[in-house]
Amino acid sequence: MADVFINYRTGDGNETAALIDNELSNRFGKDRAFRASKSIPPGAAYPDALLASLRRSAVLLVVIGADWINFQTRLRSPEDWVRKEILEAFACGLPVIPVLAGRTTERLKKDDLPDELARLAELQSVRLDTQNAEADLKRLGDLVAEMVPELHALEQAEATVSIPGTVSNSAGDVHGTAVQSRDFAGDVGGTVIKGSTGPVHSGNGNIYQNSRHVSGSRHYSGDGMTNVEGDHHGDIRHRFGGAGQGEDGEQ
Repeated sequence: MADVFINYRTGDGNETAALIDNELSNRFGKDRAFRASKSIPPGAAYPDALLASLRRSAVLLVVIGADWINFQTRLRSPEDWVRKEILEAFACGLPVIPVLAGRTTERLKKDDLPDELARLAELQSVRLDTQNAEADLKRLGDLVAEMVPELHALEQAEATVSIPGTVSNSAGDVHGTAVQSRDFAGDVGGTVIKGSTGPVHSGNGNIYQNSRHVSGSRHYSGDGMTNVEGDHHGDIRHRFGGAGQGEDGEQ
């Protein structure tokens, strides 16, 4: 369901409409903004799709480019879809926001509009200047969030899930015990990792360095910090931070 319907005329404002669509979709979700060239699939009856989506929307953004007012013949034609969508929004009681595309686009004047559209000139507009696009798009998104409580709530919920500074971890195919910590400084000592065949206790030094003796299936290191339990296949040759040495002293 689209919450924001973007009204624009191809050839005058369609690029600005695409920028708005991209901003709102990234911020609120791709299905929250309706733009005809993107939202109506090929083969669909576009008159029905346009009106149905408009009637389900919460706000209409009218993109007004520098030449918008010069399409006088179309603005007075009952078959013009820019006109139809605006009048349908008025009839449905939807909030309508004129978006002035570009730094030099002037506000609409009632005398330049057909009587049916004259109300547009009385509505407070916002400006979207491509030279200040990032700030203007954010301001427009903030305005939409204020006007559509559902979008505001959705944004707040997502912000709560992704709180900066939190630590998360994902581990797959872990057998045994896994311990997670943060803010390590210096060497990592006394770390215990339990695998499918027994625990590995890693401390300072290489796991086979200065090895004194082997007892059964246990290996004891000379510093007394490292032992390996269980049946481990293959050589364990390195600790955190680099390669170690084997029992024979070769790299």
